[in-house]
Amino acid sequence: MSHATKPARLPEADRAQPARMPALIIVGYAAAVYLLYLAVLGYAVGFFAGAGVPKGIDQGPRAAVPTAAGIDLLLLSLFAVQHTVMARPWFKRRWARIVPEPAERATFVLAASLALALLFWLWQPIGGRVWNLSGPGAAVVWAGYAAGWALAVSSTFLISHSDLFGLQQAWLHARRARYSPPPFTERGLYRRIRHPLMAGLLIVFWSAPTMTAGHLLFAATATGYILVGIAFEEHDLIQSLGDTYAAYRARVPALIPRPSLRHQPLGAQRSEENVGKQATCEPGP
Repeated sequence: MSHATKPARLPEADRAQPARMPALIIVGYAAAVYLLYLAVLGYAVGFFAGAGVPKGIDQGPRAAVPTAAGIDLLLLSLFAVQHTVMARPWFKRRWARIVPEPAERATFVLAASLALALLFWLWQPIGGRVWNLSGPGAAVVWAGYAAGWALAVSSTFLISHSDLFGLQQAWLHARRARYSPPPFTERGLYRRIRHPLMAGLLIVFWSAPTMTAGHLLFAATATGYILVGIAFEEHDLIQSLGDTYAAYRARVPALIPRPSLRHQPLGAQRSEENVGKQATCEPGP
């Protein structure tokens, strides 16, 4: 969930009247959305840890279990639908009639941030402990929690952080420069796993020294969504990048890295390097 697909070409009828907006307004809009995203991200760190925020995942008034579970699943579904539908090429084609193309990614980030903020606000805690660790065990889990966030955030810089959050599109539009999606690359963590951002989030969701029934509901549902979301995204990537991404998917695991062989024959190392070069697209999201 990291490599951008190429913008889909529109039939002439669909491209008749694209939405327009002054460039400086788009830049200000993208910057404001990014600041909102940072605020939601900071809240998320405290929400799952249950510390430093007004309401954590296991805090707040408690409703009956069926009611709480129903509300929580509805909130998760709302985020999943927003995140999945707005990322699809067919939706972007229609959305371009309402939102200018340079603001499209920022609008996606805005919608995702608002959906997450709503989830944090209305989330219903569900009691019952699945496991409860203390001492060194809890310390190890907290270390994993921090490592998961570090992995998720750092992975956004491996391709283009500014592009992922809509800043680059708005800035290039203001400078009247042509925008093109970031090239496909296998830099850094992408040599080991295809979706380091999603891997980091999965570590975050499951790294709880005290796992309650409500936290487990979130972690299990989010894991299922991530797996389904990866399938959707990779379908789009194969449609966009063709054999390049198909070869990459066949060679590199999705979420869990394979053990690396420290000592490889020289011929195998050269072959691996050649394949990596062929699978990297040169700059042309």
